Amino acid sequence: MEFLLLLVLVALLAGGVLWWRRESTARTQRALADARAEAQRWYERLGGQVMNLHGDEPAVKQALLDAGERYNAAGSQLEQARSVKQFELARETALEGLAYVRAARVALGIDPGPELPQLAAARGAGQLTKEREVDVQGQTFRAGPHPGPQTPHYYPGGYYQGRPVPAGWYSQPLWKPALAGAAGAVGGMLVFSALFSPAFADPGYDAGYAAGLEDAGAGDEDFTGSDEFGGVEDPGGGDFGADFGGGDFGGGDFGGFGDF
Repeated sequence: MEFLLLLVLVALLAGGVLWWRRESTARTQRALADARAEAQRWYERLGGQVMNLHGDEPAVKQALLDAGERYNAAGSQLEQARSVKQFELARETALEGLAYVRAARVALGIDPGPELPQLAAARGAGQLTKEREVDVQGQTFRAGPHPGPQTPHYYPGGYYQGRPVPAGWYSQPLWKPALAGAAGAVGGMLVFSALFSPAFADPGYDAGYAAGLEDAGAGDEDFTGSDEFGGVEDPGGGDFGADFGGGDFGGGDFGGFGDF
């Protein structure tokens, strides 16, 4: 009798383990399918916009070029993705491409469309709210919230060597590794320091932005409040210390293929 009871218990335990494994596998497959569908959705929207937008202005052409690069990169990432995080990375790349699409639409003078989910890599970086100009080692660098002949390069916000660089339009794409030395002997970090620090007598600088920079360098994850730091709008905080150079990936939809 005891032997029979033991057999029953063993059978129940084995059945429980088998059920748990099947349920775990099913959950993993569902999560993978959801991540794939989410990345594919944003990738298709990006493709529709890239193919349908055109313009001759330098700011428009540059933004669409960057959007096209992200479209190609996201497609390659989708083909190679085998995990949820890899599909999330492809989704982030597609969203970044759509940020450039919005910039191109702004430069074209048309409705940019609804807001995008926050880019993980741009959380806490802020956004430019006024024109800025500095001279560094005999060269002039400009940045501002609007596109123009002197600021044709859009940046959706992010971190350069650990320093937050706000979203906006710049005279040179110094955040690109291949072009970090585009200013000759002047490095990208020095230029950003000039644009956003009091070392170059910037009258719009606010101590709160300095605190934010210190937090970023120390790995602290929040900018708080809603002040404007010397022409840099503080987005009100947000993590940026997780995978892919940022925090969580948010959801969202435009409501149709390539529909703005």
